[in-house]
Amino acid sequence: MAVAGEPSFRESVDLMFNRAVRYMDLSPGLEQKIRVCNSTYTVRFGVRLRGKIETFTGYRSVHSEHMEPVKGGIRFALNVNQDEVEALAALMTYKCALVETPFGGSKGGLCIDPRQYDERELEMITRRFAYELIKRDLINPAQNVPAPDMGTSEREMAWIADQYARMNTTDINAKACVTGKPLNAGGIQGRVEATGRGVQYALREFFRHPEDVAKAGMSGTLDGKRVIVQGLGNVGYHAAKFLSEEDGAKITAIIERDGALAGPELDVEDVRQWILKTGSVRDYPRASFTENGSALLEADCDILIPAAMEGVIHRGNAERIKAPLIIEAANGPVTFGADEILRKKGTLIIPDMYANAGGVTVSYFEWVKNLSHIRFGRMQRRAEEARHELLVDELERLSADRGLGWTLSPDFKKRYLHGAGELELVRSGLDDTMRTAYQAMREVWHGRSDVEDLRVAAYIVSISRVAATYQSKGL
Repeated sequence: MAVAGEPSFRESVDLMFNRAVRYMDLSPGLEQKIRVCNSTYTVRFGVRLRGKIETFTGYRSVHSEHMEPVKGGIRFALNVNQDEVEALAALMTYKCALVETPFGGSKGGLCIDPRQYDERELEMITRRFAYELIKRDLINPAQNVPAPDMGTSEREMAWIADQYARMNTTDINAKACVTGKPLNAGGIQGRVEATGRGVQYALREFFRHPEDVAKAGMSGTLDGKRVIVQGLGNVGYHAAKFLSEEDGAKITAIIERDGALAGPELDVEDVRQWILKTGSVRDYPRASFTENGSALLEADCDILIPAAMEGVIHRGNAERIKAPLIIEAANGPVTFGADEILRKKGTLIIPDMYANAGGVTVSYFEWVKNLSHIRFGRMQRRAEEARHELLVDELERLSADRGLGWTLSPDFKKRYLHGAGELELVRSGLDDTMRTAYQAMREVWHGRSDVEDLRVAAYIVSISRVAATYQSKGL
C-alpha cells in the first residue's frame, strides 16, 4: 500500500482532478462544484447473529447529481471508510461522463469481511443494509442504482433487488434499482465478464494505433506480449483469460494476496480453478510460487494489469516498475506520487476511469433492459436472420443460373446467418463504447501540445462533459 507521506486515495483523486483543470477554462465556482462530493450517508445498523446483536457501519456517497440516477458499486471490505467511498464516487462521476453513460457518480461500502459469515448471515446483513438505503431513496431506479464491487457479486445484487421490490410493491421498474443481477433476476448476459472484457477492448483499441504503441516503447499487436496480472478476482480473471485465449498475450505472472505465480506462460483458467478449489495460489503445481507477491509487480513484462486494490503502485515501488505499459483495471491502483514518477520514466498508463469502465457500461445496458422490460435481440434477431438468408439464397441462385459454379463456404454462411442475440449485442455495444471513449481521450492527448498523458486527457474530457451539463442547468 501507499508509503508514509503519500496522499490518501481521496487526496490522489483530488490532486489528479486539480492537475487536469489547470488546462481548462472553468470558473472557480464551477470547478469547486464539480470536485466536491455532494453528500455521504453513514448508517449504523444492528443484526442479530449467533445469539447476539452485531452493529455494522455502511456508507453511500453521492458525488454528483448532474445526471440522475447516480451510479456506483457497493463493496464489502473491512477497510471501507468514508474517504475511500467518496473518492470512488468521484471516479464514478468522471468514468460515466467519459464513456457517455447518463449517470452521476455514487459509491457504497459496508465495513465487513464477508468471509467471516455464512450465506444466510450475509443475506440478513445485506438486506438490512439495503433497507436502510432504500428508505432514504439511496437505492432507487430513478435516483441511485448500485452494482457489485469488491466483496459483492450478483448474489448480493439479487438480495438488494428483492428487498427493494418488497418495499415498493407497485414499482413496475423495481428490477432497475440495481445492476449486476443474475440473469434469472433481471440481469443481462455479459455483465459478469464486463469489466474484464472492457480491459481487453481498451487494450485492443490502444494497439490499433501504432503511434500510441510507440509512445510506450513497443510495436506490433497484443499477440505475444508478456502480461502480469495483479488480482485474479472477477476483473483480473476475465481480462487475463480473454487476452490470453483471444489475443495471443502471454500471462507470465499472477499476483494474489497470499503470494504470486510466475512462469513462461500461465494457464489462467487452470490457476483460477486451483484458487476456487484451495482458496490460494500456494502449492499450485504448474508454476513457481513466490511468497512476496508484490515483488512481481516489478518483474519484466510488456503490460502490467493491476486489477485489485487501490494504491498498490506507490512512491515506494514506482521507480522499480519495469512495465512500459500499465492499464489500471482496478480503481486507483497507481497513487498520485507514483503517477508522477512513472510519467517521468516514460511509462504509459491507460487510466482507471477509462480502462475499467466496462462494468458501468454494461450496467447501463442492464438498466435500460429493465426499464424497457424486454431483452435485447428478442424483437429483431429472427428478422435479421431471415433477411440474411434471403441474400445468401439469392447469391447462390444467381451463381447456379449463370453457371458460375461457386458457393459460399459453410462457415461463412453459419456466421453470417447468425442473428445477434443479447450477448453479441452487449459485447458490440461495449466495444463501441470503449473505442469511442478512447478516441475522445486521444483527440485531447494528441491534439493539445500541453497534455502529455492519457489520464489528464481523460479528466479533461469527462470534466468538460460534466461542466456542460451543469451549465445547461443554469449553473
